[in-house]
Amino acid sequence: MASITPITAEDRRRLWHPRGTLCAVCRQPTRGFGWFDPHRSKRPRPSVWFCSMPCQSFWTRLARERFAMVDLTEEERAAITATMKRVALLMDEIGWATPLADLTEPQVRALIEEAVEGFREAMSDIARAQTPEVPF
Repeated sequence: MASITPITAEDRRRLWHPRGTLCAVCRQPTRGFGWFDPHRSKRPRPSVWFCSMPCQSFWTRLARERFAMVDLTEEERAAITATMKRVALLMDEIGWATPLADLTEPQVRALIEEAVEGFREAMSDIARAQTPEVPF
């Protein structure tokens, strides 16, 4: 009879951890905080992953309020406003009179990176501010 090698804790972790997945709130790499749809019995069940408990709590609260809606939430609107300030500073360096068609590739890349990073940071800050501290 063939012997069966027992599954280690590291093997179990590898089976479920979402490698390469980004947080559903702030788009940072995930760290094992997740959500599975409890109402779906068929596999694979829809899932969402998060980088931290504040992001997970924030998403859960929003999901309860408006899971199927596509409109921007108030938090997303606030994050966009915060991002506009960061992009405006970069546009001051580039020059407001420069047409978008005349921007170089590095300038366009810098604008996109600033917008994405600003939005991610703002959403992360909003989630952290709206979620109570975890006692451990």
